[in-house]
Amino acid sequence: MGNRGMEDLIPLVNKLQDAFSFIGQACNLDLPQIAVVGGQSAGKSSVLENFVGRDFLPRGSGIVTRRPLVLQLISATAEWAEFLHCKGKKFTDFDEVRTEIEAETDRVTGANRGISPVPINLRVYSPHVLNLTLIDLPGITKVPVGDQPADIEQQIREMIMQFITRESCLILAVTPANSDLANSDALKLAKDVDPQGLRTIGVITKLDLMDEGTDAREILENKLLPLRRGYIGVVNRSQKDIDGKKDIKAALEAERKFFLSHSSYRHMAEKMGTPRLQRVLNEQLTNHIRDTLPAFRSKLQSQLLDLDKEAEEYRGYRPDDPSRKTKQLLQMVQQFSVDFEKRIEGSGDQVDTVELSGGAKINRIFHERFPFELVKMECDEKEMRREISYAIKNIHGIRTGLFTPDMAFEAIVKKQVIKLKGPCVKCVDMVIQELINTVRQCSDKLDCFPMLREETERIVTTHIRDREGRAKDQVLLLIDIQLSYINTNHEDFIGFANAQQRSSQTNKSQSSAVNQVIRKGWLTINNISIMKGGAKEYWFVLTAESFSWFKDDEEKEKKYMLPLDNLKVRDVEKSFMSSKHIFCIFNTESRNVYKDNRTLELACDAQDDVESWKSSLLRAGVYPEKVMVVESETTTATENFSMDPQLERKVETIRNLVDSYMAIVNKCIRDLMPKAIMHLMLNNVKDFINAELLAQLYSAGDQNALMDESQEQARRRDEVLRTHQALKEALAIIGDISTSTITVPMPPPVDNSWVGGPGGARRSPPSSPTASRRMSSGQRPAPRGAPPPPNRPGPLGPFNNSADSPQAPSRPNRAPPSIPSRRPPPSPTRQVPP
Repeated sequence: MGNRGMEDLIPLVNKLQDAFSFIGQACNLDLPQIAVVGGQSAGKSSVLENFVGRDFLPRGSGIVTRRPLVLQLISATAEWAEFLHCKGKKFTDFDEVRTEIEAETDRVTGANRGISPVPINLRVYSPHVLNLTLIDLPGITKVPVGDQPADIEQQIREMIMQFITRESCLILAVTPANSDLANSDALKLAKDVDPQGLRTIGVITKLDLMDEGTDAREILENKLLPLRRGYIGVVNRSQKDIDGKKDIKAALEAERKFFLSHSSYRHMAEKMGTPRLQRVLNEQLTNHIRDTLPAFRSKLQSQLLDLDKEAEEYRGYRPDDPSRKTKQLLQMVQQFSVDFEKRIEGSGDQVDTVELSGGAKINRIFHERFPFELVKMECDEKEMRREISYAIKNIHGIRTGLFTPDMAFEAIVKKQVIKLKGPCVKCVDMVIQELINTVRQCSDKLDCFPMLREETERIVTTHIRDREGRAKDQVLLLIDIQLSYINTNHEDFIGFANAQQRSSQTNKSQSSAVNQVIRKGWLTINNISIMKGGAKEYWFVLTAESFSWFKDDEEKEKKYMLPLDNLKVRDVEKSFMSSKHIFCIFNTESRNVYKDNRTLELACDAQDDVESWKSSLLRAGVYPEKVMVVESETTTATENFSMDPQLERKVETIRNLVDSYMAIVNKCIRDLMPKAIMHLMLNNVKDFINAELLAQLYSAGDQNALMDESQEQARRRDEVLRTHQALKEALAIIGDISTSTITVPMPPPVDNSWVGGPGGARRSPPSSPTASRRMSSGQRPAPRGAPPPPNRPGPLGPFNNSADSPQAPSRPNRAPPSIPSRRPPPSPTRQVPP
């Protein structure tokens, strides 16, 4: 064939594909393959079984192929099969191969006829095959069967498109002869992704099942409904033959006799049949690899460079060397310590660009989540006034008081201070959880030594839990200190004389921050009706007095501006179908917030973003909704509660005093909490890892056992070395074949607008079944646009002079061109400019 070097590359391509799949590397080599596409019962499975010469594919009604089957055929002296997921196990009984395909399919898709894009890799060694790599894809179906999803057709189409959209994938479009070729789903899909027909080869099956008096001669000669690479006809076993266990060798012999004995196909018998299809596919695949060789070589070189350093480390590697284990233990602990400190302090080269983590997340806890939790625990205004009035009355007892009692102020303040314990403890818990997550992230580099990773995580996590108790005790001590003495002489405390002026001062301070921008960012408005376009993403700007959103972040086209008066925020339960986290803004006076909507639902991609926006709204004065559970008797008493003007003045005075003093306490707690946690937790844990972790590991047990590498690491080392060697071999072979490869010119373009697709509207085929019947009796109409030459096949037809170059058209009484790269003579087939 002249492409011997290329033939040697095909097994190496298969070897590379297996190696990369097994070690899970993101090599993304776009390996040349042949995808078999066709409708249900088109005969795809029979074609593949004829290639192998064995019955090995599942059969039945509905969708039989429910996962892509990557079939690698390798010429060898013996015959066996092996699966990538059963590496090392050889299957010599092909009934067992069928059973394993069915079991592996059910393992991923279940037994409910569902489909999955995860491929099954099967390699078949046999002396009866040529080197080929084919992908058997699920048959195109229109109607769901059983409990299949309603969109099964769309799922199968998307799965097929994943493979055939690659420029390096040849498309084998299988169509039965007893169906309308102009409506072939396989050819329509191929036209969508390959409008020029450079990668599409037509296969016509079931030629023996055509109606009497009809044939597919003009299709196979590429005159009727032409393709650039033409068609090849095959005859598969019938269902009766399959049920009767007819041998495939006998079926291939029957196929050959059919073509030799049929009056319409006798003259092209040598260019038809499964063996011919095998040879053509092998030639096309090798030539296709040649066309993609420059990009393929570049990718191989890139992968080789990526693996060079790792492969160099693994060469001469001795897993049981004690000195290596000791040295590596010291290096691992030191690296763990450095990584932990970098994640907490925010320095170094490991910068996460996807989400907040480590020190950045703890900073958010200190300055956004913790203040938000403090505000959430504040009680309702009516509830506060009711408690103050009861406190005043209970202090006066049976007497009518003339002055505002300071004991009521202290009682209310202490009750409010005690409520701070919950948010403070929760803050410690959130920091603890983030520290543990950071430890786990830093220990990812210890994956190759599972015992070391497990012991490191256990020791550090145990120390963190030990410090957790001390940190909580210290935090609660801060609250108890605040309870022990109410300092009414504090410089920021307004005092009884100024309590009445509190409201006016508050209003003045709020008016001074009118134009301050608090936050900007993208949010999705979730409750826009489908009639108005559904959920949309906008650029939001939050200021001290308004909440506005724009079309984009250039802030030129303002969509709406929402004043913040009487607004509050509450959580919305995440819907089952939504992946976003939602919160909503509403008006406390039951007015519409946005146009006809009582609420404005806003969605974020992550819960952390929701909490951050709620904290920003809190700074702008939009408080969270208070969910109060009150007994009915208490509710009735509250509704019927009324105050005389004198008592109301006392309540207002104490209310202002409580607000003033609690602002001082909150300011103090918000300042001291991060400092206490930083000292008792973060700094202590860093010091422990630097000074104590290594000693703890040495005292934990056998150091040699700690440094035993995992089986996955050992396999990875072997696979990296094997892949590195395979890459080098591939590059060496590519270097050898570039000068010894004989190229075959691409067939000239044809007018394939009869296939529906992006290239144009569907056209009627140039002949009818009546014409086909006339063809079988010798009355053949000439093709439109040219007189019919005596010997005119398609590019893969029977009258090409070169057996090794099936695409090169021939002329009568003329020798084939001596130079392979010579341009082929013009063809009378209807053509369009390329």
